[in-house]
Amino acid sequence: MPPFGLLPMRAWASLFSQVLRPSGLVCVREVHFQSQGTRDLSPQQMVVREKILDMVVGCFKRHGAKRLDTPAFELKEMLTEKYGEDSGLIYDLKDQGGELLSLRYDLTVPFARYLAMYKVKKMKRYQVGKVWRRESPTIVQGRYREFCQCDFDIAGQFDPMIPDAECLKIMCEILSGLQLGDFLIKVNDRRILDGMLAVCGVPESKFHAICSSIDKLGKISWNDVRHEMVAKKGLAPEVADRIGDYVQCHGGVSLVEEMFQDSRLSQNKQALEGLGDLKLLFEYLTLFGIAEKISFDLSLARGLDYYTGVIYEAVLLQTPAQAEESFNVGSVAAGGRYDGLVGMFGPRGHKVPCVGLSIGVERIFAIVEQRMKTSGQKIRTTETQVFVATPQKNFLHERLKLISELWDAGIKAELLYKNNPKLLTQLHYCEQMGIPLVVIIGEQELKEGVIKLRSVASREEVAIKRENLVAEIQKTLSES
Repeated sequence: MPPFGLLPMRAWASLFSQVLRPSGLVCVREVHFQSQGTRDLSPQQMVVREKILDMVVGCFKRHGAKRLDTPAFELKEMLTEKYGEDSGLIYDLKDQGGELLSLRYDLTVPFARYLAMYKVKKMKRYQVGKVWRRESPTIVQGRYREFCQCDFDIAGQFDPMIPDAECLKIMCEILSGLQLGDFLIKVNDRRILDGMLAVCGVPESKFHAICSSIDKLGKISWNDVRHEMVAKKGLAPEVADRIGDYVQCHGGVSLVEEMFQDSRLSQNKQALEGLGDLKLLFEYLTLFGIAEKISFDLSLARGLDYYTGVIYEAVLLQTPAQAEESFNVGSVAAGGRYDGLVGMFGPRGHKVPCVGLSIGVERIFAIVEQRMKTSGQKIRTTETQVFVATPQKNFLHERLKLISELWDAGIKAELLYKNNPKLLTQLHYCEQMGIPLVVIIGEQELKEGVIKLRSVASREEVAIKRENLVAEIQKTLSES
């Protein structure tokens, strides 16, 4: 056996995967090189991901947002008591030098901390970054412990429902642009929800717990939600039944009007405020031309504690055939109003009303990846436009001079890292990588002061004067 330091990696993996049992028998177990709930993204996956992110960010920019970034970890005290029951999913880091730190759970709380810290009163921002959650990963549904979020938020004191309507418009633009299929955005208001719980007889101390149960509707049946509220959270059965009468209602602005006339809800000031704002919101959504995509849904709860007003969540609508072929990924975008979050940072309570949305890019990515796999669609992993080739030996120097000229002109170009590659090998590489053009230089071309420009798709070749090559390539690329 060679010395330890000379063992190849596979041999080390084999050694460490063997565990001696008391009986002396050797048991081989699988070696894990990666944490559960995380993943590597291949070049093919990154191409799809970048296209999705470019489209999402392009929409954010179109609506006037500025980009912001915040640290991957925050002081633990900045994150605690902001997420309700979900606070247990925060990743805490080991004490390093006296600071208790945690990985960020989302991008909203760090944004609120930023507004409070720098005393910013107005800002329209977007942010793209990774967040971390200690939950059981469900890979097939696009749920991970480490994942990317894309957020858009409007901070500041403005007239009611105008920023909220814009957030819903942005959500519609993105989901329509990604062509994921038909979708619906569910809308509710935390004030309506709290008012509903109050008039149904839920003790205020149980509001958050019952909201958490209601938030599971859509994932589990009403009977299961009712059982959880009664058996596990101690709610009286008749109170749960009254809640059931409300949370199974959904519709458009007509339902808002109906709730205004409801004998119980109309007696609650909080609920009336929420219904008034929703009525105004639907007016603006009609002007934006998206009202038919929005459903007032009394079951929508959004479990996070920091929401104070309008809340919303987008889901994809599947035909029966699609449901059989694919998988349920849950909501693909969500958000809402959180007017009290900024004031939770700092003793002076620097209050800034905020509303925002988050696009579920990981779930969207899972859908797109599944569809591409089903269709067998090929993905180009590079953007190379031109390949520099030669049919003869000892032309490396000429190829290097030529490719440098292309790079300097801003043309994306490649060559093989071999002194004397075979022409067929070079052309096969172009076909494999989807490179559209090949420039060929050899003895004849050098003697005549020309370069051959070859189309990979049609295999047609034209001779171009060396000094005109860059201009001809740029012209050809612009026409394709």
